[in-house]
Amino acid sequence: MGNSDMVCLESPFVATSVSPVAPPFPHPNGRVTSRSSTANYNPISRSTNDLWDRLFDQGYKSDVSITTDNGDTIYAHSNILGMASPVLKGLLKQSKQSGRRRSVSIRGVPLDALRVFVRFLYSSRFEKEDMEEYVLHLLVMSHVYVVPDLKRICEWQLEHDFLNTDNVVDVFQLALLCDAPRLSLICHRKIIKHFKAVSATEGWTVMKQSHPVLEKEILESMVDEANRQKERIKKRNEKLMYLQLYEAMEALVHICREGCRTIAPHDQDFRDETFPCNYAACKGLESLVRHFAGCKFRVPGGCIHCKRMWQLLELHARLCADSDVCKVPLCRNFKDRIRKQSKKDETRWKILVKMILRAKIVGISPFFLSSMTSS
Repeated sequence: MGNSDMVCLESPFVATSVSPVAPPFPHPNGRVTSRSSTANYNPISRSTNDLWDRLFDQGYKSDVSITTDNGDTIYAHSNILGMASPVLKGLLKQSKQSGRRRSVSIRGVPLDALRVFVRFLYSSRFEKEDMEEYVLHLLVMSHVYVVPDLKRICEWQLEHDFLNTDNVVDVFQLALLCDAPRLSLICHRKIIKHFKAVSATEGWTVMKQSHPVLEKEILESMVDEANRQKERIKKRNEKLMYLQLYEAMEALVHICREGCRTIAPHDQDFRDETFPCNYAACKGLESLVRHFAGCKFRVPGGCIHCKRMWQLLELHARLCADSDVCKVPLCRNFKDRIRKQSKKDETRWKILVKMILRAKIVGISPFFLSSMTSS
């Protein structure tokens, strides 16, 4: 991990259950480049912000020295640091005073990153170039020293501008450490979506060596995601099948009531008129009906096409609201036959009818309404 010198990963956790939908991200405060005009809104005047920047840059009457690993020093004001960060306030109370200055040590971050952090405590400002270069350091410091405004900005910038396949593993680990659930969720999804590219990065190689448990959990979550995707595809295909059966039932009633193209109702003369048909299943069903009418092996089981027609007729009878006025052939006969079926067959048909009606619950046809309520 490129920034492993800043933090130590202890208890990584990747949820392997169904990933929740990420909530909308709040617009960050401060001067941030964004597509939204509200993200650039700052109620403090520019001159006031400039004044706070000058106070930080010049260190006028500063009473705190912040030292880094290399012995570099940044001068600041204890009142401002204490008001901006409760953690720094506690450190200042415990720090030793040398003359009129107190000293605080912040280790593990570059001097320029620390300067950007302290400047933000004064004026809530930063340069975009600095944010791009030190965003990971700033995320860690904002979490450690409890600066929520800066933390939200870092998360937002990473999600919308700086997250890519090269750094997503590092960002993911830091998001877990820094209690940034939305950012960790975004990173986790990106790793799964672009796993081939991510697994070839240096960050993934380092993570495999330093945190094998985290690698194992990511791979397990990928298997779970693949299984969920298969389940979604299976359910979508099942729903499509049930919708097609429902449309076939509607087309069958349409043909037997009104006729269509090449078939007329049994109690009406055929009229050679071409009107556009609104039923997608009508064309295929017309061919099946014509075959059923002329087939010499029409008994159930004698012909695969006739068998399908028998099944459609029985399914219609189970969906039909009123067989006494229904014009579909054999509707009443199937109603009588249904009463004599075995409990096993009856249960299987009831499940099928229920799934068909559930797939087409919106805009259901009038001649199927009573069947829906009874089932």
